Amino acid sequence: MQQTRFAWYLLAPAIILLVVLLVLPIAIMAIYTFYEFVTAGVEKANFTLANWQEFFTDSYYHMFLWKTARVAAITALACAVLGYIPAYFIWMTTFRHKWLLLLLLIVPFWISFTIRTFSWIHILGEQGAINVTLQALGIIDSPLQMLYTEGAVIMGMIHFLLPYMILNVYVSLESIDRDLLSAARTLGCTSAQAFREVTLPLSLPGLCAGLLLCFVLAAGSYVTPQILGGNRDALFGNLIFDTIMEQLNWPMGATLSIVLFVLLGIVSAIYSRYMGLSTIFKGLSR
Repeated sequence: MQQTRFAWYLLAPAIILLVVLLVLPIAIMAIYTFYEFVTAGVEKANFTLANWQEFFTDSYYHMFLWKTARVAAITALACAVLGYIPAYFIWMTTFRHKWLLLLLLIVPFWISFTIRTFSWIHILGEQGAINVTLQALGIIDSPLQMLYTEGAVIMGMIHFLLPYMILNVYVSLESIDRDLLSAARTLGCTSAQAFREVTLPLSLPGLCAGLLLCFVLAAGSYVTPQILGGNRDALFGNLIFDTIMEQLNWPMGATLSIVLFVLLGIVSAIYSRYMGLSTIFKGLSR
């Protein structure tokens, strides 16, 4: 009994912070969804379902929500395909200083995320590296429109999220007993068959954890679509920002925030039901 009480004392600061910084703000936002919007920056504390009715009946919001889910899914799948190969290489390499390869994964985080995102303007812009090179080689006559497109947004988010995917897959691969591969080869499997029958199935938890992490972070992204997508390729996060900061419509902005929160919560809950969230925490703790 005394040990249980002591454990609660130790947990109390974390629980208080969790309630004050996470639960309470979400609860306040949920209450705001039922406020009445009067004019910019003015709302009344009258209980109304008008904000929810507007969201469920206006296809404008549905389009943004669908587009956000689609872009986040494409980004997550691209990260899975591009991230598995370097993770597998790091796992299989016999290089003595493997930690150097792992260090390279976190080097991009030493530079500001905003600066890294802005750097794509100098690559994809009309006067960027790609267009200048193609024009110099005579392949194109006029600059290609690559910036402020959905492709640029996805590229920027892959750049940001790829290390998370590689790390999750690598941690999953590291937990595989290499004797299983030797046993498979002894039983007559080729390298490709051993990978397909042993390595890939056992690394799926890390791959799925990376997919979830990339999807959630991409769906809630605001900066990358704002810089690389502009107004034409904004996502749901940009819609929330504009509703709150430009239209000063806090009740509708709160409604959209809760919608995104619920959507990502459902995705996380489905993943937790079948895979368990512990695989993500394991990957992030390395």
